[in-house]
Amino acid sequence: MDEVGKILIDIKNGNTKPVYFLCGEEAFYVDEITKHIEKEVLTEEERGFNQVVLYGKDVSIDDIIGNAKRYPMMAEKQVVIVKEAQHLSRTIENLTVYCDNPQPTTVLVICYKYKKLDKRKKLHKSINKVGVVFEGKKLYDNQVADWIRKNLKSKGFTISHKATVLLVEFLGTDLSKIDNELKKLQFVLPKASEITAEDIEQHIGISKDYNNFELKKAIGERDVLKATKIINYFSQNPKDNPFVLTVTLLHSFFSQLLQYHGLNDHSPKNVASALRISPYFVNEYQTAARNYPMKKVSNVIASLREMDLKGKGVGANGTSQADLLKELLVKII
Repeated sequence: MDEVGKILIDIKNGNTKPVYFLCGEEAFYVDEITKHIEKEVLTEEERGFNQVVLYGKDVSIDDIIGNAKRYPMMAEKQVVIVKEAQHLSRTIENLTVYCDNPQPTTVLVICYKYKKLDKRKKLHKSINKVGVVFEGKKLYDNQVADWIRKNLKSKGFTISHKATVLLVEFLGTDLSKIDNELKKLQFVLPKASEITAEDIEQHIGISKDYNNFELKKAIGERDVLKATKIINYFSQNPKDNPFVLTVTLLHSFFSQLLQYHGLNDHSPKNVASALRISPYFVNEYQTAARNYPMKKVSNVIASLREMDLKGKGVGANGTSQADLLKELLVKII
């Protein structure tokens, strides 16, 4: 985020580069920088003649170079944005000839989503001399909560820990989805307020009491009553709580628990680092480890794999999701 912030500040201050090559698996950053360039470099009046959007599926490298070499009309600069440029991966190196001598009055933006630019090739070295090569990297699960907090802090909001966990559990590591939901909350809630689990439930529709996070916690504590209530809720709302997703998350939890058992150092700092989890969750793994010895954890993982196949229709014989969930709980606890 620091690198993105610096790029955005430079653009806002008018310190633009002739070439921006935006790539990487995390498309959110590519979109954010692109939107910023679209909004900040030219005035609304200038954009009509001087802002061009091309698509990688429809153009060649020669088309891009031809547009980039044009002079702006009644403006100091022109902006040429190439979206979906990953479709030009076979010929992208041919852009080197332009990047060696870019048009100083053009801001060329290449959106190369879900791919990387080979640092050993000439194009990468050429762009680095005159412009920006930015690679957006996917965040690990344990990094997303911090990203949410920083994102909201920059907008004048705070968020409770449980609300953060609900978003991560429900939306995963997809920053674009998370950002869209955060924008909804910022629109309906007063500035400088703390976003709570109740806000998440009311405005996004994620139950604060009946979700996979609470189920995982209840199973770890061997709280059969609470786990059963959540399972029953899932059975009544199958579309919002897919069986396969529940099995996947529990499989991840018990795999980490198996890893926990294999650690020599069970100090909170080491556990958080080894399992790539927030220190906040370490006590959950400590509790679960007491309730599920290593041999039991291995058996649970085997059962989860079996249930995963049943959830996908292998050997299920038309068993309903409600019955699969009950069988799952019995096999674990």
